[in-house]
Amino acid sequence: MYKIMRKKLLAPNIYLMDVYAPRVAASAQPGQFIIVITDQYSERIPLTISDYDMERGTVQIVVQASGPSTQKLCALDEGAELKDFVGPLGVPSEFLNEGIEELKNKKYLMVAGGVGTAPVYPQAKWLHEHGINVDVIIGAKNREFVILEKELGSVCDNLYICTDDGSYGFKGLVTDKIVDLIENEKKTYDQCVSIGPMIMMKFVCLTTKKYELPTIVSLNPIMVDGTGMCGACRVAVDGVMKFACVEGPEFDGHLVDFDSAIARQRQFADNTDNYLDLKKKDHDCNIDIAIAKQHKEILHDLEKSLNDKDDKTVDEIAKNEKFDRFTRTPISNQDPEIRSKNFEEVCLGYTEEEAVIEAKRCLNCKKPLCVGGCPVSIDIPGFIKEIANHNFEQSAKVLSLYTALPAVCGRVCPQETQCEQRCILTNKGDAVAIGKLERFAADYARNNNVTLSEKPRSNGHKVAIIGCGPAGISCAGELAKMGYDVTIFEALHQSGGVLVYGIPEFRLPDEIVKHEVENLIKIGVKIENDIVVGRTVTIDSLIDGEGFEAIFIGSGAGLPRFMNIPGENLNGVYSANEFLTRNNLMRSFESEYDTPVVLGKKVAVIGGGNVAMDAARVARRLGAEVDIVYRRTEEELPARVEEVHHAKEEGINFKMLTAPVEILGTESGWVRGLVNVQNELGEPDESGRRKPVTIKGSEYETEYQTVIMALGTNPNPLISSTTDNLETSKWGGIVANEEGQTSRPEIFAGGDAVTGSATVILAMGAGKDAAVAIDKYIRNKNN
Repeated sequence: MYKIMRKKLLAPNIYLMDVYAPRVAASAQPGQFIIVITDQYSERIPLTISDYDMERGTVQIVVQASGPSTQKLCALDEGAELKDFVGPLGVPSEFLNEGIEELKNKKYLMVAGGVGTAPVYPQAKWLHEHGINVDVIIGAKNREFVILEKELGSVCDNLYICTDDGSYGFKGLVTDKIVDLIENEKKTYDQCVSIGPMIMMKFVCLTTKKYELPTIVSLNPIMVDGTGMCGACRVAVDGVMKFACVEGPEFDGHLVDFDSAIARQRQFADNTDNYLDLKKKDHDCNIDIAIAKQHKEILHDLEKSLNDKDDKTVDEIAKNEKFDRFTRTPISNQDPEIRSKNFEEVCLGYTEEEAVIEAKRCLNCKKPLCVGGCPVSIDIPGFIKEIANHNFEQSAKVLSLYTALPAVCGRVCPQETQCEQRCILTNKGDAVAIGKLERFAADYARNNNVTLSEKPRSNGHKVAIIGCGPAGISCAGELAKMGYDVTIFEALHQSGGVLVYGIPEFRLPDEIVKHEVENLIKIGVKIENDIVVGRTVTIDSLIDGEGFEAIFIGSGAGLPRFMNIPGENLNGVYSANEFLTRNNLMRSFESEYDTPVVLGKKVAVIGGGNVAMDAARVARRLGAEVDIVYRRTEEELPARVEEVHHAKEEGINFKMLTAPVEILGTESGWVRGLVNVQNELGEPDESGRRKPVTIKGSEYETEYQTVIMALGTNPNPLISSTTDNLETSKWGGIVANEEGQTSRPEIFAGGDAVTGSATVILAMGAGKDAAVAIDKYIRNKNN
C-alpha cells in the first residue's frame, strides 16, 4: 500500500523518497512528522515530513542510513512497499495559527542542518507562498552534504550555505552565519526556526538569545514512538515535562533543556557496563512436555483422592458421593524456574477432563448472582452447563452471544473480584473457576475452527470505531451483528490495542488476540491500521466527508504518568507503556528485531497494579533482578492476587511501604539508583485505602540501572483537542452518560478514554452498552 514512488540520493547515505500515502498527504501540514516501519522486524522510525502532494497522494521524506532500520529503509528501491507509514503526527508549525497579515509584518530566519534541512523546506515554502519574507541558512560539514539547495533557494528571499571546511559558501558554523547576518549585514528578524542536530539547535538558541530573537526548534530527533503512548520523548521545557510527539515537535528553543534532551538521545547507544545482553538470550523451552506432565499429575491426583480404582470415567468421578463440590479443580502452570526464562503462556489451561469436572461443580442457580458481577452480563451458568455436558462447541456459541473476547477475558479479567466473588459456593469453599472455563470454551472453538457468528445482512448504516482495543472491539462486534457497516480506525500497525502492546504473551498470547480480531473481520468489520484520529483524519471529517452516522471513541488512556521527581529524564527510566511496547509489540528482546531495549542487571518497577506486575515479570524474563517498589502494603496492592503470586514465584522482590523521592544518575546521564523513603499507613484516602505517610529520616539509597514507572495513564488529548464541542472532564477524560453518549449526540465514548485506566472487561462492557445506544440513536434519527 505504501509504495516508494521516487527515490533520489541527496548526499552520502541520505535519500529522498516520495511515498504513496494518500490519507497522510491529504492532511499533512508543515512541521509534522510520520512514523515509518520498513518491514516486520524494523523499529518505528520518526521522520519529519519534507513535502506532500495531495493530488498525487504522496508524502516526501528524507532519511539518513544510520541504524539497522534506516539502513533497510534506504536499501529499498522505487516500487518497493513499506510495511507501515503512520501520520501525520505532531502539532503543525505555530505560524499556521497566525493571521496572514500579521505574518506579512514579520521576517523569518530558518536555520537548517543535516537532514533537518528537509523539514525546513515545507515551512519556508508555505511562508513564501503566502508572501512572508524568509531567509534560510543551510549548514553542512562540506559541499557533498549540502541537500535541497535548489528547492530551498526557490522558496526564500536569501539562501546562505555554510560548510565547516569552507568547501562551499560561508566557512564556519550556522551560528557564525547568524552573527554575521545580524552584526555585519545588519539584518533584523522577528522569528527564527531551527531544525537539525540537537547540538546545533542548542547553540543556535544560545546565539539567538543574545539578540533576543525568538526561536522555535523541532525536537523530532528525540522522537521514539510518535503517538505519545510511550512517553520516551519527554523533555523539560521551562522546567515542565513535555511529550514532544503530543505537544510538539516544535517548542520555544530558549526554554528547552537541551542538555537533558541530548543525553536522552544516547538512550539506546551501546552501554555494556551493568546492562544485559538481551539479543543473545535463549528463551526457548519444551512447553508441550511441561503441559502434558502437569495435566497428567493433576488428573492422577484427582482420581486418586476420589476413587480407590483408576478405571472410572470423569462423569463417574463427578457423580461420586465423595466428589468435593467446594474445592476448585487445580489448574496447571509452567514451573516458575522454567517460565521465568521464557515468554510462553504461564497458565496451561484445563484439559477437557479437568474442565468437565470443574463445570460440574456449578449449581446452575435459578437466580445466578455471578451474572450480576459480569460487566457484559454473560450467561455464566448457561455456558458452564454445556461444558459439564461435554457440549464444548455449544458452550463457545453461548459465550459468543455476550462477548467478543472470551479467550481474552478468560485470561486477563479479574474474575475473583467480579463474577467469581458472587458465586454461592464461596459460602463454604471455592468459587467455580468461571474465568478458566471461559478460556477453555473459547480455546476449544479456536482450536477446532468453530464458526461462532455468521455475517448478517446489512442495514445500510455506517458507524466508525476509534481504537481497536477491548472497548472498540466489543462495540464493533455488537454493531456488526446488528447489520451495521463498521470500520475500526487503529493508530498502531497491529490490531488489539492494549491487548497486544500492554499485556505480555505469557499472560495473553498474540495468537489469541489475532483470532478474536479475525472473528470480527469474518462478520464484516473493516479495520484500517496506521490511522491516527485527530491527525490522519478527524472525527468531523469521518462524519462529514466519509458518511459515518455515529462514532464510538474507544481510544483508551495511553499517555503515561510520571512522578515528577528529580532524575526522571535520565536514561534508563522507562514508562511501563514504553517498556512493554518495546517488548510485547516490537519484540525488542528477539535478535531478528531491530527495536532496541537497554535493561540493567537490577531493575526497580514503581507501582503495584497489573501493569507493574507485567513490567516486572518481563524484566525478570530478560534476566534482570527485579524489585517492585510500592508505597502501601501487600493488602492494598491493586494487582490481581494471581499475578502477585506468579511474580513472587518467579523471584521478583516486593519492597512494600516504600516510595522513591529521587532517581540518581551517573555523570553520563544514566540511572545509578533510587533514593527511597519508608512509609507507614495513615487514614484512608479518597480510594478507601489507607494513605501512606512518610516516616521522617527514613531515606536510603538502593542501586539500580533501570527504573520503570508503572503509575497508570491519562487520556491522550489528541481527539478531544481536535473535535469541536466535545466535553472533557478536568483530568482530560471524555464526558459521557451511562449509555456512552457524549456532549455531541452522534459521538459516543467508553472505556479508559472516559474512566481512566481500568480493566479489559469494564472497557468491553462500556463498548457493548454504547453499541446498544448507537443503534437506538441511529434508528430514532432515521424515523
